[in-house]
Amino acid sequence: MTLLAPHLTAYLRERLPQERQASRHTVDAYTYTFKLLFAFTTKRLGVPPSALALEQLDAPLLLEFLAHLQTERGNGARTRNARLVALKSFMRFVEYRVPSALEQVRRVLAIPMQRSDVTLVRHIDRAEEEALLDAPDPTTRLGIRDRAILLMGTAGGLRVSEIIGLRLDELSFDGAYLAVRVRGKGRKQRGLTLWKEIADAIRAWLAVRGDAPVPEVFLNARGGPISRWGYRYVLTKHVEVATAKCPSIAKRRVTPHVLRHTCAMTMLQATRDIRKVSLWLGHASQQTTEIYLQADPTEKLEALDAVKLPSLRKGTFSPPDQLLASLMGAAPAPAPAPSPRSRRKSATSRSPESTK
Repeated sequence: MTLLAPHLTAYLRERLPQERQASRHTVDAYTYTFKLLFAFTTKRLGVPPSALALEQLDAPLLLEFLAHLQTERGNGARTRNARLVALKSFMRFVEYRVPSALEQVRRVLAIPMQRSDVTLVRHIDRAEEEALLDAPDPTTRLGIRDRAILLMGTAGGLRVSEIIGLRLDELSFDGAYLAVRVRGKGRKQRGLTLWKEIADAIRAWLAVRGDAPVPEVFLNARGGPISRWGYRYVLTKHVEVATAKCPSIAKRRVTPHVLRHTCAMTMLQATRDIRKVSLWLGHASQQTTEIYLQADPTEKLEALDAVKLPSLRKGTFSPPDQLLASLMGAAPAPAPAPSPRSRRKSATSRSPESTK
């Protein structure tokens, strides 16, 4: 039996951050996948993570783990596929270190991805956005921080990782505006110039932020950088407060990424240019941004106005008496008896001489 611990330690400490130069967020996401896996295997196999063997991570066990994520944790197909990507990446690393596990690795790599439904992006409307931004108390320190965080999501369109990782040296004030240098996914940077209202909110937060040993802009109550779970807590708390002013927001599942979708929809409706939306959000491909075209009704309404259907002949349907009688539950009227003349004509048509 081959202990799993040395190989996983080398993968998370050397392979990802040093050899692959993976970002901190990627390493954290992959690490969290194995945390979930160890919690499952401890309960399923009764073996602590330190004693877990590589041979025990076979394809049937990992399939049970993926099913556990969807049935018990309520994860969707996309989250399930993201966990599977982390597991497969580790198995590709192992196949060069443990040749005896090649067949086991081959079976794990053969686990298919799940197809997921392509749904319309979820976003909040203008009234719900205003109610959410008005929810934080601007007379308290944390209320000033929360409003600045929410504005960076709804107006700046920043991802969660970009907001919590934003540093002081990446902010600069250009007159009344705020210039932000954003470190996005894939180590790509982009520059944004944000409005005066957001600049005022950031200035108000920096005035009460105080000195801290960390460079991140947004801090938690203990003076450290706010985490993605802390951001989610802040958002959930203010959504509940906003419900009193705008009850419709309670029917929506508002997540941090929904704020990014809201920013994208606002930009698309204002500029009518998908290229500008893609640049604003920092998408690697404009094809990714096209999902917002499906949710925006503007183009579809213009198509309705521009296209004229062929003119058709008009008419009114008049149901026969027998159909009306059957619908009303009455017995249909009997057919009229044929006249003597029609009977003689019918007999003549059936005679042999008429067929010659």
